[in-house]
Amino acid sequence: MVLSFCPFRFARRLVMLGVLMLPLVQTVPSQDTTNFPVIGEVHRLAPELDAILPTDARIEVVASGFDWSEGPVWVKDDGGYLLFSDIPRNSIYKWKEKEGISLWMKPAGYTGVADYGREPGSNGLTLDSQGRLTLCEHGDRRIARLEPNGGKRTLVDNYQGKRLNSPNDLVYKSDGALYFTDPIYGLPKRENDPMRELDFCGVFRLSPQGELSLLTDAMTRPNGLAFSPDEKTFYVANSDPARAVWMRYPVNADGSIGQGTVLYDATSMVGKKPGLPDGFKVDRSGNLWATGPGGVYVISPQGKLLGRLETGEATSNIAWGNDGSVLYITSDMYICRVKTSTKGNGW
Repeated sequence: MVLSFCPFRFARRLVMLGVLMLPLVQTVPSQDTTNFPVIGEVHRLAPELDAILPTDARIEVVASGFDWSEGPVWVKDDGGYLLFSDIPRNSIYKWKEKEGISLWMKPAGYTGVADYGREPGSNGLTLDSQGRLTLCEHGDRRIARLEPNGGKRTLVDNYQGKRLNSPNDLVYKSDGALYFTDPIYGLPKRENDPMRELDFCGVFRLSPQGELSLLTDAMTRPNGLAFSPDEKTFYVANSDPARAVWMRYPVNADGSIGQGTVLYDATSMVGKKPGLPDGFKVDRSGNLWATGPGGVYVISPQGKLLGRLETGEATSNIAWGNDGSVLYITSDMYICRVKTSTKGNGW
């Protein structure tokens, strides 16, 4: 597939050169089109990919102009729409078919008055079993939940009395337990920030009763996370350039995890392609659709790389949407989508 010209990318280059001064992201009255720009290319590395991704699959750009898009989640209400974070802008945006982009929440992850570095906003977003939006908030250093009346409730902001670093991504297990990662990317000075209180980057479990437990502190930069369809395996991405891997852990009966092993190692790709292991989701067959160097990696439950959806940009996260077969991708300034032949786990 040939890399297509994208007017959004061209506009961004003009902004960088000081030619175009108008904001690229704004509320628009409508986006009644199916003629979206196409970027990147699909690399097919194993025949198994053909069963879950059409041979004519294209990476469409449905919106653009963001600083750093992250944490997408599909909401099925009102005909369905996508919510996603723009971390530097401390905002959550909404994209809806035929309507386009609108600002949905600001502030989204930091409610203070002083400057809070480059990444103050919300990151990972998900819905609980009641459809309530749950947010990883960098600047406020907490996991929060949006209540039906519009207010927020803090679910957790500390471990043993010490403030969390900057919660990054999260996933609910079917029993209502919330699992999340807590690296240092949202701290203004990251690992050297004087406000840092924990001396590790943890993977945590918050029980339905509100009890917080540390699952592991052995990962240097834990990031995206997900469960296998049967919830017997727990996956975590490590976004450390020195060890860019996806780990898998057996899940114990009490919700804790056992000894981890490497599912797939992409360290050799670091520096050759933009990005690192970041957010990911699992399809109904247990394949990981995982952002990493170069775009989205499709990895089988056995750790075989089936292919890559290369966006040409650092790519942060994905979400299943529409009827569960459309893959939405947050990739730097872009919101992209790819129509697949599978469906996300749980659809």
